Amino acid sequence: GRIVAAAVESFGRLDVLVNNAGIVRDRTIVKMTEEDFDAVLDVHLKGSFNCGRHAIPVMREQGYGRIVNITSSAVKSPIDILGLSNGARSGLTGFVAGTSRSSQLAGRNVTINNLLPGAFDTDRIRTTMKGAAEKTGKSIEEVADARKKTIPAQRFGTAEEFGMTCAFLCSAHASYITGQNILTDGGAYPGTY
Repeated sequence: GRIVAAAVESFGRLDVLVNNAGIVRDRTIVKMTEEDFDAVLDVHLKGSFNCGRHAIPVMREQGYGRIVNITSSAVKSPIDILGLSNGARSGLTGFVAGTSRSSQLAGRNVTINNLLPGAFDTDRIRTTMKGAAEKTGKSIEEVADARKKTIPAQRFGTAEEFGMTCAFLCSAHASYITGQNILTDGGAYPGTY
């Protein structure tokens, strides 16, 4: 609540909230602890919930607001070694699906959407590729090239592309989009919904 109050005090309003926090505590279910489980749910679900519940009253009162939750393409196509992360992000997706469609929000020009990134050129993917290279004895370039071949765009997304998509969802131009999962993965997800 203090962050929202500080934003309103400094700027007179709060137009945009982007929830972009995530942690990984995945292991096999028999090795996972209850503390791991709680930590992931606290960050992915409770963190977004707490930020939203403080921002939404301000946004409703001013008649404008955009909330974007950064989740993962794993919501559409779960990653086998990230079961807990998949579940937490899917839980947030379900929560947003119901919450965002309230006439108390959409009817007041407050939208909530999820942005589901696939493979983007980030420090995290570089770390993952480095680990895969060490594990397989391949070079990082070989691992990267193999991963890119699984993406119809034949490349990783860029930070600029991701930022522009998020900016669009936060703009007045996206006022008729709410409760949606916007997949940005270069065409990697093969499904139709």
